[in-house]
Amino acid sequence: MNRYLKLVNFEVNRFLKLYLVLLGITILSQIIGVIVQSRAYLNRANELMYKDLMTKDQFIEQYGNISFYNFTQAAWFLLPIMLCVVVLIIYVFFIWYRDWLGKNTFSYRLLMLPTARITIFFAKATTILLFVLGLVALQLVLLPVESQVLQWVVPSEFRTDLSIYEITNLHNLNVLLPSFFIEFVLYYAGGMLAVCIVFTAILFERSFRIKGIIYGVLYCVGSLLIFFAPLFVNGFILRNYFYPIELFFLELVAGLLVLACAIWIGNFLLKNKIRV
Repeated sequence: MNRYLKLVNFEVNRFLKLYLVLLGITILSQIIGVIVQSRAYLNRANELMYKDLMTKDQFIEQYGNISFYNFTQAAWFLLPIMLCVVVLIIYVFFIWYRDWLGKNTFSYRLLMLPTARITIFFAKATTILLFVLGLVALQLVLLPVESQVLQWVVPSEFRTDLSIYEITNLHNLNVLLPSFFIEFVLYYAGGMLAVCIVFTAILFERSFRIKGIIYGVLYCVGSLLIFFAPLFVNGFILRNYFYPIELFFLELVAGLLVLACAIWIGNFLLKNKIRV
């Protein structure tokens, strides 16, 4: 356990500077975006009310009140989230391949550590999970702050206030921040399952090089087929035979099976086939 925690700490520190940059970009972009969007709305209201002699009620009737929903549709809000997602997806691959970069590869020393090699697999997966949860936590902290900024900038008669619960249920946020804890666990557990599948596919490539790419692709396809097998069977063969709760548990079993296979195959490759 001690070596596992040290490996997690080591992996976190390797990406920490870039990760902090991502957090900074997200904070600045979203807070500045709230102010810019709010000011743009008020400027339009002032222009129409004072230059075109439109009354306040007429403006609100035609253009509506501003709410946090308007902000969640803006690039100021969406682009930093998309940037973080893309960078983390790239890092799922880079967290392994950086060990093989350069002439004096770090992979040899990493794999020669006096610990089970599967610990490296778990440490890298944990690192990705921590980074993802960190970004989710940041967004949860930012939402009430940004909502308060909107209230400071826009007078109450021009805005519609939303609670944090209502904000997290908006279209662009209900996947990132599910309303119910069980949904949160299932969404992010599914994401980590995908990460483990990709990790094992990378180990196929590192073990067999060119052939490993083919093996990795076939492995990913096979994993997806196993995971979605209950849905395919229920939909196309049994014609919706199972109740939703039964289908849920079948999917849960399929997911656990795919996860167990990913870990077992990854452990086998790390112990017996990986090249340094």
